[in-house]
Amino acid sequence: MASDESSPPPAERIRVVGAWAGALEVDLGVWTVPMLRAEVARRAGGGVEPDRVSLIFGGRVLKDDPPASLQQAGLKANAKVLSTLAAPDRGKVIAAQAAAAAAEEEHTNRLVRLWDAAQALSQRHTDGSFHEEDFNLDLEDQSGQKVMFGSVDDIKAVKMALMLHQKAKTFIKRDMHKEALDVLVMAEEAFSLCDPKLIERVDNVPMLQLDIVWCYFVLRDVSCLEVAGTRLEKARSGFERSHGKDSARFRLLQAGRHADLAIYVRLELLEGVVAYHNGNTVKARESLTSAQAKYMQLQVPDEAISILMGMGYGERAAKRALKMTGYDIQSSVDLLCEEREKKLRRVQEDLEMQKEIMEQRKYGKTPMNKAINMQKLKGLVTIGFEKKLAAEALRISENDADKALDLLTDPEKNCILQVIICTVLVLTS
Repeated sequence: MASDESSPPPAERIRVVGAWAGALEVDLGVWTVPMLRAEVARRAGGGVEPDRVSLIFGGRVLKDDPPASLQQAGLKANAKVLSTLAAPDRGKVIAAQAAAAAAEEEHTNRLVRLWDAAQALSQRHTDGSFHEEDFNLDLEDQSGQKVMFGSVDDIKAVKMALMLHQKAKTFIKRDMHKEALDVLVMAEEAFSLCDPKLIERVDNVPMLQLDIVWCYFVLRDVSCLEVAGTRLEKARSGFERSHGKDSARFRLLQAGRHADLAIYVRLELLEGVVAYHNGNTVKARESLTSAQAKYMQLQVPDEAISILMGMGYGERAAKRALKMTGYDIQSSVDLLCEEREKKLRRVQEDLEMQKEIMEQRKYGKTPMNKAINMQKLKGLVTIGFEKKLAAEALRISENDADKALDLLTDPEKNCILQVIICTVLVLTS
């Protein structure tokens, strides 16, 4: 009489050779690679750890990840598996190498994600979602004037570079200098895509060079000494272009104020270190002595800081203002007031820009998927045309102001425009 209970599935036999030799009866659909590795380690004896056992089948090493049954790994009945046994230290080395490879892969993936994110963000408002003719990155030269970027490609390149540079600074603050160095190199590449005549007016690129060499210094990468010297030369010449020789241009534009000495302390410190390692002791002594002198100038009197903090200013802002004004209290207050007013103006400009963007979206896209040119719309409204009507005329005519004007001044076409606007209002209400 047949039993009501289902019989267990029959076990298949596989042959193991190498570090341990013998036959094993396993359920190929249930057993996994880690289970087989553990069983071979147990039978090998001597307290062998499973992670020291490597299993090879069909010319490939059987992996634990992703977890799969032996059957899914390709094993069949009477399959022959080669087992090898790594030395205890070798097993740790293999594990460490695997962990390092995994970390490197994750690091590479993070850089790719970061680059993609920077590219995506740099496209914002430059793909037709905002008028390109007047949209300029909020980048200022040493006189506080905005740098106007006429090219959309320049805007995207600088946006990407600044975002990457800011991300690298975050890594530096977290003592993640290797990651910071990789991101800084990407930022440098992004800056190289921009018109150099525009970039040389600001000190962002020399600051980037300085940060790159600083990472070399912290990572103690002696192999980069030669390129470090070249980068520092670029940084110094860049600061001289934007600040002037001995910061003369900066003081002229900023009413006698001094550039942040901390920048030059770091520059001369690194110049001294590079010169020392290159065997130029005279240059090293000069640079390090100058850096020390500037560092002493950075020491701000506590009494002056207390006075400014008593007026409601933060400690960091107070220190910076005092350094830039030669520790003059009244000049520091004037500087802080100017910066506060400038910040308020920026906030107001950002609000107005956001308001204009929201209004622009209401008018839709042209047949070629471009946003309405708000400057041309303002021009048509100025001469007396109703805004919605003018926006629709621009939309239909692909932002061609002359064609839009023809549509608006032709009674028949003007009537058609009004019908279109009314129809849209009815459909969206």
